[in-house]
Amino acid sequence: MRIRELGITIGSGTPGVFNAITDVPGVRVGHHTLNLETGDVSIHSGVTVIEPRAGATHLQPCFAGVHVLNGNGDATGLEWIREAGLLTSPIAYTNTHSVGVVRDALVAAERELGKQHTYWCMPVVLETYDGTLNDIWGQHVTAEHVQLALQDARSGPVQEGNVGGGTGMICHEFKGGIGTSSRVLSPEQGGWTVGALVQANYGVREALRVGGYPVGTVLDDVPSPFKSEKNVGVPGMGSIVITIATDAPLLPHQCTRLAQRASVGLARVGGGTEDSSGDIFIAFAVGNSNLPAANFGHPGEPTTALQMVNNDYISPLFVAAADAVEEAILNAMLGADDLTGCGNTVLALKPERLLAALQQVGWKASAGATI
Repeated sequence: MRIRELGITIGSGTPGVFNAITDVPGVRVGHHTLNLETGDVSIHSGVTVIEPRAGATHLQPCFAGVHVLNGNGDATGLEWIREAGLLTSPIAYTNTHSVGVVRDALVAAERELGKQHTYWCMPVVLETYDGTLNDIWGQHVTAEHVQLALQDARSGPVQEGNVGGGTGMICHEFKGGIGTSSRVLSPEQGGWTVGALVQANYGVREALRVGGYPVGTVLDDVPSPFKSEKNVGVPGMGSIVITIATDAPLLPHQCTRLAQRASVGLARVGGGTEDSSGDIFIAFAVGNSNLPAANFGHPGEPTTALQMVNNDYISPLFVAAADAVEEAILNAMLGADDLTGCGNTVLALKPERLLAALQQVGWKASAGATI
C-alpha cells in the first residue's frame, strides 16, 4: 500500500501517472533481489539500477549535480559529476560492502555494449548498510545480479519496499527499502516532471513524522530491533541515498541545487540529523538531449546549443523535489514487509497502525482514508 491509498496527501502538486521516478520520460528502474536463508547465513540484499535514458547512457549523457548532507557513507563516480556536471552511466543502489563489485559490473556492462568506443567509464554506485538483516560480510551480491537488474530495467510502476538494494534496509526502526514518487508541474510552471527514488535506511522511531504529524511519538508499542535484548545496534544507524530526476532543462549547477532540496523532504519525515547516517543525493536532468558523448580524441562540434530553466521558474521544481522525496520515503516504509534475518526481526509499518497513530496525534481522516 502507498501513502496516497490511505487518503493522505503529501505536500502539494499532482503526481505523474505512476507516481514514480519513471514518470520522467526515458527513465527506467530495475531490481534484482536476494532473499535466502541457508542454515546460519541470512542473505537479504540486492541491486537497484536507475537508467537516466534508455540504452547506453555514455552515448547520451545528461547534466547532473550532487549534494552530500552527511558523509557517513560511500559512493563512486561523484567526483566527475562535480567536475564536469555530467552523468555518463546508470546509477546503482546496493549495500555497503558490495559497492566495488557493482561498480565493476557496470563497467563490464558498458564494455559489452560495443556500440561505440569509449576510453573509460565511471559508474555511479550508492550504498546503505543492511548488516542487521543481511550477512553483509559475505558479499553475496555478484556481477550476475547487476546484469539481471539491468535486464529488469523498465518504465512504468516501480516495486517498492523489500526489493533490490532496499531488501535488507531499515527506516525509523521499521522495515524500510526502496520508495518512489513524482510531481508534474502545471503548464504555467513549465509543465515539467520531477521524480525521486530513495533507498531508505535511516532514522529513529520517535522522530518519524507523516504529513507534519509526530506519529513516531506514539508508535513505541511496535518492537524495534535496536531496543531488543540482543541490542543489535544504535537507533538511527544507517543511511539514505536519493536520486532526483527531471525533464526540465537544468544546467549542472541547477541540478546541484535540486539535489540539495532532497534534504527538505528528508527533514520533513524526521531524518537528516544523525551522525551515523550517510545522506547522499544526486539529481539529473534529461531536458537537454543533445549533449555530446565523452569520446576523448574524437571531438564533435566546439559548441553545443543548450536550454536552461530561468531562475524565476525554478522554485516549483524545488517544491516538487522536496514533496516527491518526502512521499517516496513513506512509500518505502508502507511498501515493505516484515523481515527476519541474522536472527533479527524488523516489522513493517502497517497501514492500520499508521492511521491509528495519526489519529492519536490529531490528524482528521478524510472520507477517502480507508484501508
